[in-house]
Amino acid sequence: MYLSDFDFELPIELIAQEPLAERAASRLLVVRRDTGGIEHARFADLPGLLLPGDLLVRNETRVIPARLHGRKASGGRIELLLVERVAGEGEVWRCMTRSSKPARHGCKLFFPEGIEGEVTADLGEGWRAIRFRCPGEFLSHLEIAGAMPLPHYIQRSPAAADRERYQTVYAREPGAVAAPTAGLHFSEETFAALAARGIETCGLTLHVGPGTFQPVRVDCLDEHRMHGEWFAIPEATATAVNRAHADSRRVVAVGTTSTRALESAADEQGQLHSGRAETHLFIRPGYRFRVTDAMVTNFHLPKSTLLILVAAFAGRDLILEAYRQAVAEKYRFFSYGDCMLIL
Repeated sequence: MYLSDFDFELPIELIAQEPLAERAASRLLVVRRDTGGIEHARFADLPGLLLPGDLLVRNETRVIPARLHGRKASGGRIELLLVERVAGEGEVWRCMTRSSKPARHGCKLFFPEGIEGEVTADLGEGWRAIRFRCPGEFLSHLEIAGAMPLPHYIQRSPAAADRERYQTVYAREPGAVAAPTAGLHFSEETFAALAARGIETCGLTLHVGPGTFQPVRVDCLDEHRMHGEWFAIPEATATAVNRAHADSRRVVAVGTTSTRALESAADEQGQLHSGRAETHLFIRPGYRFRVTDAMVTNFHLPKSTLLILVAAFAGRDLILEAYRQAVAEKYRFFSYGDCMLIL
């Protein structure tokens, strides 16, 4: 299939720039794969739309304030987006950089909170490996010095409130540079209502990186290669998922990142295995889902790997019709926007 098959018209005014006052106040578009039906609801209706015995799987990654603004030794300004720590190298991170002149190998960098950096490798196309030093634990200093990495389509600077709202209420493991946005709608009250209905919840971790948000630069989907993202499946989650399927109960993935982690860790028979690994899985139409039976997901960008994933799950024509209705009904789109339930 081709990238142009996954395009749609979106008025710019429908791109949400701010979160709603309450997490669970968003609208919910319900898409039923068995009938092709599309319904309009509220996110607060979610517990009643799921079945007792369903198993909800959420991504418990925590977004780090990964955007740093500083200066080079020459005095020139530089902006970094820390994407991932290089394994076994201490505080060496792969970073996307932006400056008027490229930061060369050996370039010294200076940031607030006493954080210093040194470029250790030029990785091409604006990417650098940078070693950080600071007096104390690096992530603690980054929490103060860094800014939340809001997506490019949010046309404002991060505010103090984004540190809490661009984070799920169940975020635990720091490492993501973008939020698993389907989870932003859930509140503690939502989980209480789910539990009261007999819906179980378990977690995994996938640190959201550029593989999730970088644009597809080829038209033929067979030529696209996903950037790797690390994920971890706890033993308790693998056991819960395998037990749910053995009991003919549904596994409901919260977000495309949970879906990718589940599908990456499953064998051909659909058995989920615990452990930690890197996934390059690109889910597109024709993919056979082994674990995911239903999905909670936000509305995604045109021509994105996320839109292609949900089209693989629900069918391209049905998803594009759902998006057409969402636009007509003026749903709010993208990270701080409304939500979709695919059954």
